[in-house]
Amino acid sequence: MTSFTITGGPVFWLLLILAVAAIVVYFERLIELRRCQIDWQDFVNGAKNILKQGNVEEALAICEDTMVPVANVVAVAIRNRDAGERSLREAVDSQKRADASRLVRRLSVLSVIGEIAPLLGLLGTIIGFIKTILLMDAEALVARADLMNSAMEAMVAAALGLMVMIPVVVMATNLRNRMNRIVSDLDAAASQIVGFISSLHSGEAK
Repeated sequence: MTSFTITGGPVFWLLLILAVAAIVVYFERLIELRRCQIDWQDFVNGAKNILKQGNVEEALAICEDTMVPVANVVAVAIRNRDAGERSLREAVDSQKRADASRLVRRLSVLSVIGEIAPLLGLLGTIIGFIKTILLMDAEALVARADLMNSAMEAMVAAALGLMVMIPVVVMATNLRNRMNRIVSDLDAAASQIVGFISSLHSGEAK
């Protein structure tokens, strides 16, 4: 391990830090997104059944205890149930945007790491080749080991940059897909609860 880090040069440590940061962010976001994924249809149907019985406070308490984006949207709809349909939709849309913004938090960190990792690898490659050229220019006879070390530093930096980038891109894509599914569930839940509350006022709730 020691010889590898020395061969990788100073860029190695920076790429290692980025890799560790990416792993921490990924698992933190993964745990949060998995917590937010619930059966939104069951939840909304449960809230609708409670509201049909006139138990508004109970419905709100369930939403507050659940503490996921779908529950937040349903809670906002219930709190604004006496507002006009336009105001109700605006309040629900505002909550959807707020929850979506929280979901995407720190996801950009992975995107940035995925973009700069290969660039850092390229930088390490250039530094390694510069060292090789300087060694060849400095002395008439250069030890083969010195040239090999400089060349290896260049190659290791390039490889490490790609080794960091590829899994980070995969992790970011996985999180983005999960987030998109949650946002899609939010849209469906919001549409259903707004339609239900609107029908309550018109006496057509089923």
